[in-house]
Amino acid sequence: MLSRTPRRSIRARTARLAMGIEAADVASGVSLARAKDHPAIRAMGSASEIGSWQALFALSATALTLGMVLRDRRLAHAGNNMLKAGIVASLVKTTFKRTVHRTRPNVLMDEGVYSRGRPGTGAGPWQSFPSGHAALSVAVARSMARAYPDVAPAAYLAAAGIATMQVVRGAHFPVDVLTGAVIGLGAEAACHRPFAQDAQRKG
Repeated sequence: MLSRTPRRSIRARTARLAMGIEAADVASGVSLARAKDHPAIRAMGSASEIGSWQALFALSATALTLGMVLRDRRLAHAGNNMLKAGIVASLVKTTFKRTVHRTRPNVLMDEGVYSRGRPGTGAGPWQSFPSGHAALSVAVARSMARAYPDVAPAAYLAAAGIATMQVVRGAHFPVDVLTGAVIGLGAEAACHRPFAQDAQRKG
């Protein structure tokens, strides 16, 4: 006769596993951000702001507008998909940030403070989870890569660089970035409209 594991035991094991994952995430985040105050890292961190929602929305809107003005359907289609995917990714990551709070690695390293839980907060230093830069960068890069397969490697490399930089600069823990990337992929998949279908509908 098989014995059943008590539910309390399962919950306890799950909790210990979660705590272990979080501890590893925090430790790796602090380790990877140890050079965050180096001038070169600061400079690269500033450059990675091209992955901010303001910059990516501007890029997407510009692509859409140019496509319409130049009567370039593929470019307009790409810009439209990029814009929609970016908006959805932004809404999802903002919902998470307003639901839960987590202090950023630089707060832990500079002030010795680490906290996570409910509810969310509007204070930037407490909005580490998830990474908005990763979410939007991945969503926009995936949209661009679908429309222009030849630029896929460059688009994905740029998104990966922006996401990685968030950990190195001490803005996010690795799990924050990974979660953001998943949000970006999901947002793009939900908003994707094949070019052939879009062209047929408009033609």
